[in-house]
Amino acid sequence: MGSGIDLVQQWLGASPFVQQLGIRVAKLEPDLAVLTLPFRPELTTIGDVVHGGALSALLDTAATAAAWAGAEATGTIRGTTVALTVSFVAATRSQDVTATASVARRGTTLVFIDVEAAGADGTLVGKALVTYKLG
Repeated sequence: MGSGIDLVQQWLGASPFVQQLGIRVAKLEPDLAVLTLPFRPELTTIGDVVHGGALSALLDTAATAAAWAGAEATGTIRGTTVALTVSFVAATRSQDVTATASVARRGTTLVFIDVEAAGADGTLVGKALVTYKLG
């Protein structure tokens, strides 16, 4: 049986939704995940502005990865996002977005994760607080 990080890498590589969005792993460590959403015109809402739903999906996916990256490996990933609160800070225009998710507190089954997303130019574009239940 591998580590939680191994499970996260397998899940990200096999998830049709993650693949559809084109999310790439920049860094995975226990309780930390850094994921990038490459800019594509298909992910915009109007003009060159990245859709809030695509940004929210990135934030949630990064939080899930961080939750599992620090978990004891059980052989499969089973769990769910219990709560997702997103604050959009600025529009993301025509650039990749990177989300950095770090575990703020880990309980027996609930994990609380802080996530920040920034454009390729370093501008903060979103913040999220995610509660994830390991199953």
